Amino acid sequence: DPSGALTTTKVLSENPEVYRDAALHGIRTLMGLGTSDPIPGEQIEAVKMGTTVATNALLERKGDRTALVINTGFKDALRIAYQARPDIFARHIVLPELLYEQVV
Repeated sequence: DPSGALTTTKVLSENPEVYRDAALHGIRTLMGLGTSDPIPGEQIEAVKMGTTVATNALLERKGDRTALVINTGFKDALRIAYQARPDIFARHIVLPELLYEQVV
């Protein structure tokens, strides 16, 4: 806004029944513009946008099969991860399912 404060909003990444472009819809919503109003670009310093589409596709196993190509010696890096778990000293560790089938 003109005072320099950051303004945020959240919209669905895809919502074709309501809008064609999530970023433009978010800008219009924040600025109180209608769907056919021109966006005054001179009033916008920056737009930063993040989505969870790819993350959700991986976690829900809905995307295409993917390959992980990694340097020798790092084959198990994703399996080892950060070892962050509720009980670090547990003797029986239940690991989540891997997001990949094999490492090349």
